[in-house]
Amino acid sequence: MTTRPPTPSRRTLLRAMAALPASAVLLGELPGVALAAAPPGGSATRYTIVPFLNSNDGTVNVYQSDDATDFRLLKSSAYTPPSNRIRDASVFKHTDGYYYLTYTTHTWQDVSTTIGFARSSDRANWSFLYDYTVPIANLSRAWAPEWFVDSDGSVNVIVSCSVTSDEWIFTPYRLKATNSALTAWSSPVALSGIGANHIDTYIVRTGSTYHAFTKNETTKYIEYATASSLTGPYTISRTGNWAGWGSYREGPSVIQLDNGGWRIFFDGYGDGTYYYSDSYDTFATWSAPSALPVVSGTARHFTVIKETVSGGPSLAKNVTRSFQSANYSTRYWQTQSSLLNLPVVTGSSTAAEKSASTFTVVAGLADANGFSFRDSAGNYLRHWDFRGRFDANDGTSTFAKDATFIARTGSSSGAIRWESYNYPGYYLRHYNYQLRVERTAGTDLFRQDSSFVPVTAWG
Repeated sequence: MTTRPPTPSRRTLLRAMAALPASAVLLGELPGVALAAAPPGGSATRYTIVPFLNSNDGTVNVYQSDDATDFRLLKSSAYTPPSNRIRDASVFKHTDGYYYLTYTTHTWQDVSTTIGFARSSDRANWSFLYDYTVPIANLSRAWAPEWFVDSDGSVNVIVSCSVTSDEWIFTPYRLKATNSALTAWSSPVALSGIGANHIDTYIVRTGSTYHAFTKNETTKYIEYATASSLTGPYTISRTGNWAGWGSYREGPSVIQLDNGGWRIFFDGYGDGTYYYSDSYDTFATWSAPSALPVVSGTARHFTVIKETVSGGPSLAKNVTRSFQSANYSTRYWQTQSSLLNLPVVTGSSTAAEKSASTFTVVAGLADANGFSFRDSAGNYLRHWDFRGRFDANDGTSTFAKDATFIARTGSSSGAIRWESYNYPGYYLRHYNYQLRVERTAGTDLFRQDSSFVPVTAWG
């Protein structure tokens, strides 16, 4: 079997999330946390990023993920502009069905009065559209344009600009598209309240509140501000190391996860690491930052788009199934003294062994689009201290979330990976013939160890 570093205990992980109050870990019980967000059967969540490379700011790669953690390369060097550079690319999908990029067109040393635009029908192949000169008097630099689509459907770009009298003091401005082709833009409007010396401003909206995450160029911390209007006035309420992310951080991008929580990604350019951190109380507190597998050290400054697409794993509910390891085909899930293990099961196995390898698939206790698994005694599979085990449902929301898993595409045809509902990026996987819940390593071996094929029940 595989080797890997020791798995932290549940208590260790909770200590790493010490910045969160206990109530914040319970999903769906706080304002702004969506419920029942897992993709329906036959569909899948897809997150896309288009970063420029740490080694090359003349091109971008495209990566995709179904869990916002394990990003895999869709295409390398997917877009190279006909001239200039491409940095800080922001991506979104327009109502015309196309994907659009906007990006910084020059290196940080150069005067840069334009932002670039490109378009794609498939996220892999991009066509240059135009470079747009931002109409600000005495403009020195226009950097880090970020898409923001408001609830009324209006398409905006938030761009950080400086003028020749102080070329390193940036202020965020809003450009609003005045046609559906995204070729005409309103006059720039500075975001009131955020003010000068802030860059990489990224905005999300919940209800009637606009939430801005913006880098303070003096302290190098990502700050947080809110407003009731897109252009402000904003009130900056969190400064310094308020979220525990550290300094020399930039390029924040925020997306909502399938379990209703929020994830921020940011470029730790000071230490060469790309990070993510999660919040379950609408941005008040955050988990300890973690390095993003696969792309950390390669990717620079990106934004994320999330879609629901067809073709995801499909598994009927209220049926009995057995679950075969994708890379150890003679081994199956089996309950042994309340723990979930992976022994060999064959036609000559005893009736008791076959029964212990048979489970009823039901709607997720915490999310009907997710899945829960019940054994013949009526107990449910849940994670505890990062072990898979079967316990009686005690009716609490914590148990429901511990016992709910989101179906993700597996490593081979017909295989499914089971992501923990309340620990995003953690999967049910086998190690030493035990079933554990561990954070994805982003490797092919981890994907194989966490893939299982639902088959006709043994029992």
